[in-house]
Amino acid sequence: MRILSIQSSVAYGHVGNSAAVFPLQRLGHDVWPVLTVHFSNHTGYGAWRGPLLAPADVAEVIAGIADRGVLGSADAVLSGYQGDPAMGAVILDAVQQVKAANPDALYCCDPVMGDVGRGMFVRPGIPEYLRDEVVPRADIITPNQFELDFLAGRTTTSLAELLGAVDVVRATGPRHVLVTSVLHGDVPPGSLEVVAVSDEGAWVVTTPLLPISPNGGGDVTAALYLAHLSTTGSPATALERTTASIFAVFEATLAAGTRELQLIAAQDVIADPPARFTARRLR
Repeated sequence: MRILSIQSSVAYGHVGNSAAVFPLQRLGHDVWPVLTVHFSNHTGYGAWRGPLLAPADVAEVIAGIADRGVLGSADAVLSGYQGDPAMGAVILDAVQQVKAANPDALYCCDPVMGDVGRGMFVRPGIPEYLRDEVVPRADIITPNQFELDFLAGRTTTSLAELLGAVDVVRATGPRHVLVTSVLHGDVPPGSLEVVAVSDEGAWVVTTPLLPISPNGGGDVTAALYLAHLSTTGSPATALERTTASIFAVFEATLAAGTRELQLIAAQDVIADPPARFTARRLR
């Protein structure tokens, strides 16, 4: 695949494109990273340095790719954190350009806005912009359960309620929804679930809950799911492979005692995901 990935970048550590590009390349895909920021490190440290790129500058980079006559050969566009509606507009314009030249191209959006325990951590207006403008134009979205609840305008406390919320969001546009960090009353203690839903059905994978929540995990998950879904055509297989790889990365990160994802150390399980988790069909 050829993937246009429009995300943040850090020199130290792994978030945004610095988390997504290497796993995609390790799977054999050609990635065109377009940077929205270039920071020294992710903002979870509380201090960082480096430039926040202007939307006009990001648009210029994309225009330069278009000048080469290759934008239409992209198979997918991938985006994550969108810190400003103006940047979101640049991303959506890129999606429109790619799809105009290649109607089969996919847009995968990780609608980053918040999480359980932290609430919304993006600027005011961003969640509504993602819900109303971005998500309806995506083919694949990868929200966590907290973000899904906002997108659907409801609170989910059971698997049935979660599937109902996914149906509400899918009705607005995206065909494929991957819900991460799923916790509900029927999840076994010490476990976590990930749910994939498409026109073909719905599946769930249950994994052990590790005592770790590193920055960039969602960025890697979105990239892996896009890649595996596109190459296999099977949401269930993509779910199994994505969860196997990200769980192994988290295990390596926990063992290393670091807050940065151990993508390099775990690269073999990214390139060749083990048959570790089995997707259970829900419908």
